[in-house]
Amino acid sequence: MANQQSRWVGGVILIVIGSIFLLANLDLIDRDTLHQLWKFWPLILILLGVRMLVRNEHCRRPPDA
Repeated sequence: MANQQSRWVGGVILIVIGSIFLLANLDLIDRDTLHQLWKFWPLILILLGVRMLVRNEHCRRPPDA
């Protein structure tokens, strides 16, 4: 199940990033806006790391009896 979730999250991230670049290429969003968004790409890595930590903690807990 975790592997399926990882693929789903990765797919959504790729769709969002691809959509942003497509909108910029079609001049539907300003290039300056794209430049400002690009500054925050490390946030994706941070969020993925937090998600991994939370998921690992959830898996370690013994089930409540």
